[in-house]
Amino acid sequence: MTTIKNTIVFLVLMISVASVAQKKESGMQTFLKDTDSKFPIGNALIEYNHGNIHTHSEPDGSFKLHIQSYPDTLVISHEGYDQKKLVVNSNTEYENKVVFLQRKPIEISEIIINHTSFLSDITKVDLNKFPVNSAQDLLRKVPGLFIAQHAGGGKAEQIFLRGFDADHGTDVSVNVDGMPVNIVSHAHGQGYSDLHFVIPETINNIDFGKGAYYADRGDFNTAGYVDFKTYSSLKNSMIKLEAGSFNTKRILGMFNIINDPNNKKNFYIATEYNYTDGPFDVKQNFNRLNIFGKYNQWITDNDYFNIQFSTFNSSWNASGQNPERAVNEGIIDRWGSIDPTEGGSTSRTNIQMNFKHIISPSERIEAMGWFSKYNFNLYSDFTFFLNDPIHGDEIQQKDGRNIYGSEFKHIKNFTLSNSSMELISGIGFRNDNIGTLQLNHVYHRDLLLDKKMDDTGVETNLHAYSELIWKTGKWTVAPALRLDHFIFNMHNLLDQEQLPSGQSSEATRLSPKLNLSYASSDKVVWLLKTGMGFHSNDMRAVIPQNGLNTLPYSLGADFGTRLHPFKSLIITPTIWYLFLQQEFVYVGDDAVVEPSGKSKRYGFDLGIRYQPFPNLYVNADINYSHARLIEEPKGEDYIPLAPILTSTGSINWDFSKGFSIGMQYRYLGDRPAVEDNSLRTKPYLVNDLILSYTRAKWGANLQVNNLFNVKWNEAQFATETQLKNEAVPITDITYTPGSPFGIKLGLFYKF
Repeated sequence: MTTIKNTIVFLVLMISVASVAQKKESGMQTFLKDTDSKFPIGNALIEYNHGNIHTHSEPDGSFKLHIQSYPDTLVISHEGYDQKKLVVNSNTEYENKVVFLQRKPIEISEIIINHTSFLSDITKVDLNKFPVNSAQDLLRKVPGLFIAQHAGGGKAEQIFLRGFDADHGTDVSVNVDGMPVNIVSHAHGQGYSDLHFVIPETINNIDFGKGAYYADRGDFNTAGYVDFKTYSSLKNSMIKLEAGSFNTKRILGMFNIINDPNNKKNFYIATEYNYTDGPFDVKQNFNRLNIFGKYNQWITDNDYFNIQFSTFNSSWNASGQNPERAVNEGIIDRWGSIDPTEGGSTSRTNIQMNFKHIISPSERIEAMGWFSKYNFNLYSDFTFFLNDPIHGDEIQQKDGRNIYGSEFKHIKNFTLSNSSMELISGIGFRNDNIGTLQLNHVYHRDLLLDKKMDDTGVETNLHAYSELIWKTGKWTVAPALRLDHFIFNMHNLLDQEQLPSGQSSEATRLSPKLNLSYASSDKVVWLLKTGMGFHSNDMRAVIPQNGLNTLPYSLGADFGTRLHPFKSLIITPTIWYLFLQQEFVYVGDDAVVEPSGKSKRYGFDLGIRYQPFPNLYVNADINYSHARLIEEPKGEDYIPLAPILTSTGSINWDFSKGFSIGMQYRYLGDRPAVEDNSLRTKPYLVNDLILSYTRAKWGANLQVNNLFNVKWNEAQFATETQLKNEAVPITDITYTPGSPFGIKLGLFYKF
């Protein structure tokens, strides 16, 4: 209760501090708003009096006119927007009127390094230069984030970021249009994040942040967060056909159903079908069907409503993770399988609604509600004949649940004489109603040998946060506080002595944050970010341990700068540190609690974006991290699979008449695979080539994956396994081979 009281006092104090700020002198004013979002545009340049006088719009979009003689022409400009000219014939023509500005494609020269949208603007440029056509491509657009796929293309990707092997999302918060993708207490792993319900061509931008410094980001936001933003409307309908190596096929359709700018209505539907056999001896038979629909309407000039729907269904076969010795000894080849019956199926259906109301140019509210129906069925064999020398060790993991959630946010801007404040407060909840949570020992998918775990449960997260952003002179100061409360209820169906109502536990986490920035000029911005975050633990670990370390916290800091020395170049060096109270505590593949202790990580990130000519674009991200367990002896304190050195980058050249060529690379250095560093994974460097030809209504592209056909291992683990003919188990590297040289040709038509 003390924690909750302190939080309430803090939130009230922040509101009180902000409320003493007075609005600027009332009177006749003009307001600037974004054409699409209808939100105010601050710091726009307004030139008038025949170019001799200028002013800037306030954070609420307002500005006053002081024209000396009529007629005059207002010239309104802002980075990222088309310039607008207005002829003014009288002193009342534009008083108390709204002027809308239209966004335009962002170039490096137009990015404002001290703007809150800086990171998303960077990824927007990357997306424009290198379009994506898979969920894997989307994740790879996040600077410093690496992924690995190791189960036939249908399972969620393994995520690496800032010295974390985040499994499938334990320490990286993943969202789509603000809706959480991570699944708590998942059958396969805590925070499991499957993005395969997303159709890549519907993604307009990617918002991301590293570290736990963001008040509106809660569970799993320790290493960072990623939020994919879909288009509100389409400029054109489109059909795309793709085909390539390994019997790969894809068809995409995006259709404008309603595009009525006069009545401010938009509705579009997108659907895609994917199929591939993959390069493996056992055909992957991977197939996935996606459907997405989004409706938007400005009901009034101040009220916005959106509803969107997405669903996907997928099934596949997997080659598994093969021991190095099995390939070296010729038991199987590189593309073979020890157990050819691995694979699975999964589906997710989402419905999301959003409402925004602009109370005044300086105040608005946003509300979101969402529902997901999720099913997951995975067959894996990691140890082969280690535990069962007759039938083998294949396991089945099943997960079925309904997820509900809502968010409410209030944003208020205040203007002082020499500064401005923005107060952002929010509340929300999430409820996972888990009907099926199983781990079974099976034989070739068909025969159930043993139920190792069978649970049902309900997990609820209630949260509230408040952040005050104070801008004064060259400084921006942003203190924030977030409160999360979790309620766990679990019923073990295999425990006959357990009470019919099951068992329960509760926990609360308070997460303070403080971010500072100093803009020494329009070319140099210094940043210091600090804060606490957390990842929740699986309820199957929380309940048996009576709530011990239910919400392990992280504590970290970033210190960096954004450099814009000239218009064509942006450089972002950062050093960082992160302490985590506890690593993973539940192993979903074995249904055992396996706690590990405190850890620390530090490192640096370096991002470079360079556009020396309008048609040439180069980018690179280099990331280093040092990760260690704190309570283990030196030499036995390595964190398995924690990435040390990673780098990604690309170069893109747009020729005349619609031709373009691009090449991108990704490098992952070797890493310790076990705590004593006696086994290490192999590094890899992979290059892809993209050739494109685009016209107004149609286009074609050729994608060459693994251009130099290098042998690389995508997912790598140190695993104790035993093969059929072996007398004793052996621990060595098991891996899924990375894709070989392959091509894919795509054709599209817009209408």
